[in-house]
Amino acid sequence: MSQRTASLASLDLAALAERLGRLCRERGMTLTTAESCTGGGVASAITAVAGSSDYFETGYVTYANAAKRRLLGVPEALLAEHGAVSREVVEAMVAGACRDSGADLGVAISGVAGPGGGSPEKPVGTVWLAWGDAAGAEAECRHYPGDRRAVREQAVREALVGLIRRLEAG
Repeated sequence: MSQRTASLASLDLAALAERLGRLCRERGMTLTTAESCTGGGVASAITAVAGSSDYFETGYVTYANAAKRRLLGVPEALLAEHGAVSREVVEAMVAGACRDSGADLGVAISGVAGPGGGSPEKPVGTVWLAWGDAAGAEAECRHYPGDRRAVREQAVREALVGLIRRLEAG
């Protein structure tokens, strides 16, 4: 783990959101979120920062597959073939959120927060995250320990850290 990554990992959500906001302002970037299992937790953390309307206009909570299709344009074929908790779906979610909102950068999250809903292939704690824009995304799968609250909190943290990393990288 790099020193920068370690320092981000030690920050609480409020400090991460403050840092994210500062970076957005410095770079003139706007953000959006497309959330499923976190139920708006990332948007909530971002908008807890005073003045966040300078860089955050719209977030999407698309808990159901129908909402992913309707609001974000996720193709039914992707949902049928890969399931909502997949690389393909979170990549389509972030692209759709950026396309619809006009944001420069977005994050998408879909996972199994528990306590039910897991399977051998996608056990409770499995979360896919994607960061990108309307043109493309980079996705990662995480397996978080703990109960529903812990899984959701870890996913929100990782979403913010991923946005910060991408902004710091240029």
